[in-house]
Amino acid sequence: MSKITAVILAAGAGTRMKSKLPKVLHPVGGKAMVEHVIDIAEEGIAAEKTILVIGHGADLVKKATGHRNVSFVLQEEQLGTGHAVMQTDHLLEEEGLVLLLYGDTPLIRGNVIQHLIDFHREGGFQATVLTAVMEDPTGYGRIVRDEDGRVMRIVEQKDATPEEKTIQEINSGIYCYESKFLKQALKELTNNNAQKEYYITDVVEILNRQGYKVGAFTIEDPTDIMGVNSRVQLAEAEEVMQMRILTGLMESGVTILDPKNTYIDKTVVIGRDTIIYPGAIIKGNTEIGEDCIIGHNSRIENCILKNRVEVQSSTLIDSFVEDDCHIGPYAYLRPNSKLGKHVKIGDFVEVKNSTIGDHSKASHLAYIGDGEVGKNVNIGCGVVFVNYDGKNKHKAVVEDNAFIGSNVNLVAPVTVEKNGYVATGSTITKTVPAGALSVARAKQENKQGWVERKGLLKKD
Repeated sequence: MSKITAVILAAGAGTRMKSKLPKVLHPVGGKAMVEHVIDIAEEGIAAEKTILVIGHGADLVKKATGHRNVSFVLQEEQLGTGHAVMQTDHLLEEEGLVLLLYGDTPLIRGNVIQHLIDFHREGGFQATVLTAVMEDPTGYGRIVRDEDGRVMRIVEQKDATPEEKTIQEINSGIYCYESKFLKQALKELTNNNAQKEYYITDVVEILNRQGYKVGAFTIEDPTDIMGVNSRVQLAEAEEVMQMRILTGLMESGVTILDPKNTYIDKTVVIGRDTIIYPGAIIKGNTEIGEDCIIGHNSRIENCILKNRVEVQSSTLIDSFVEDDCHIGPYAYLRPNSKLGKHVKIGDFVEVKNSTIGDHSKASHLAYIGDGEVGKNVNIGCGVVFVNYDGKNKHKAVVEDNAFIGSNVNLVAPVTVEKNGYVATGSTITKTVPAGALSVARAKQENKQGWVERKGLLKKD
């Protein structure tokens, strides 16, 4: 089996995006567009080599994709698609296949490219173009075939005759080449046109002129080749990507009540019989187990939720949640929060960089920051883990079976030992011994007649 080299063009300026960010780095489905295409090369077709042609915003693209197994080629001047491919000539093998892809086509799928490769090999073509049939082909290059169905040339809209403009089969810009013949054709590319650019479409005519076979593989779903050149098209691509992601999840056993109002990244994994309510946004490397409930308007990013977890209208970021926890409504789990089993984090409770043991609860209006909370602990309403002294963060430890009453300040570093109780309204600065009740508040004193003496008495 011949080796495959993938060439991904990602050098364009994307001026219609009107953005400081290079076009190919705009995300679709939670991932930069160009990374979707790299995925196709690496995972979809297992290319031995992936070459990324960069230009506009080259440093940003390189930084964003440097963790991928790609080789970078700089196109210093953007002189057309043919010119971009010419920059890769020294990295192309003499034998094997070259697959030409684009960093701004994030919807292309691996099985489509594999079908293109299979069609190319079975037909014995020297080059094969991926095409689609469009009801309205306006603006696209047209595929001109001979009587045997071979591709003779590709005609751009502005150069097409009235008869050629009626052709509905269009050029996707994606090609599969025999490397040897592509390298030969690149040497013959010229820029004899009004734009003074080198067009990769001219390779088709060059190969035909040399007597080689050029085929065309037509896809069924034109959205696969949708390019993104503007914010409007970015939104259109996101809509298609979301429907694919959500359809896949629903087919695997996840209930999504309103797909049009649910946003889930491609990288997210969700177990069966989990229910996702409208307005949920689930992003990054999130894994959600089975039989969970993700309530409306919840945001979950880079989290692991085990089984039977219920999240109601809350935000969870970079956190770990064990089985059977209940979170929300309006709770906030900030990075490095770890909840044990059967933990309750109620409304307006914020947790940050803390661990909370099994069967513990903070039912409402509390802040748990830089804390270590044991099992079967009650955190009352209005409790604050006072973790910051203005310069450093400190840790508070609440051991198993402790009870923290309402409106308590735990001034870290401090420990409440096992079975320790803290009375409502206390400010704790010293260790609470195991089994002790700590009361740290001033004795109440009532000054009779004080309001009238101060002239503050209001008459009916």
